[in-house]
Amino acid sequence: MEISSEVIKRLRDKTGAGMMDCKRALEASNGDIDAAIEYLRKKGAAVGQKRADRSAKEGMIVTRVTPDSKCGVAVEVNCETDFVGRSDDFVAFAGLVAETVLRDRPASVDALPALKTPSGKTLAELLNDLLAKVGEKLEIRRFQIVDAPGGMVSSYTHLGSKIGVLVEFAGLDPTGADAIVGRDVAMQVAAMSPLVVSREQIAKSMIDQELEIYRTQAKNEGKKEQVIERIASGRLEKFYQEVSLMDQTFIKDPGKTIKDVLLDAGKASGKQISIRRFVRFHLGEEGK
Repeated sequence: MEISSEVIKRLRDKTGAGMMDCKRALEASNGDIDAAIEYLRKKGAAVGQKRADRSAKEGMIVTRVTPDSKCGVAVEVNCETDFVGRSDDFVAFAGLVAETVLRDRPASVDALPALKTPSGKTLAELLNDLLAKVGEKLEIRRFQIVDAPGGMVSSYTHLGSKIGVLVEFAGLDPTGADAIVGRDVAMQVAAMSPLVVSREQIAKSMIDQELEIYRTQAKNEGKKEQVIERIASGRLEKFYQEVSLMDQTFIKDPGKTIKDVLLDAGKASGKQISIRRFVRFHLGEEGK
């Protein structure tokens, strides 16, 4: 049957799919728009299955925090190309995933597809709609929820949403100067990628391994036996300054460490401020 351009335009406006995809869907559905929408959604699912073995390491990290700053989420949503990852439709979908996780607090990624969104559709249905439109493998890869019942959560995204951070604090208030401190620390985590909050959290086995490496380096450099231990201890201190958030040099003021920043904020507010934990997602990183 002949499909008019007006009907094709109506379907495009409803789905965002390409003109030829809309034309084929309408032809297959005898001009019925509702049936054509279902056709396109099924096509999206089929595209996803067909491309299941493709690599999807582009996309974005999204963070969201509740208005009272007592809970935050970080979500990674992937696609195949940066072009799609920067598109309005993909960005909107990734944001909706984060908001849905924040609202419904699912137990795992496997529980996400069945969650309803404000539109009435599930995340699985919206994912298939987007699949039909962009023709790429799409994946909600992971999320993490951080609660701070006795404190606050700060968030920060970096490098065009390639890195996302959540930090849980005790003793910080989510308003005024405290909010700035929280964001600064989250920015520090994004930029400097610490492994732990404090040096006390580093496993003894890792410390012993580092010391042995530094001793060997000093010996290979021809250092005298009596100074090798001192050299190794000095290099271990530099190691702490790299991997321990509290020991890192503050990126906004090289004269301070993060520990100094929290002490200063605590003096100003009359509270003891501490960092309980942080979450750092880097887009496409392995082993996460």
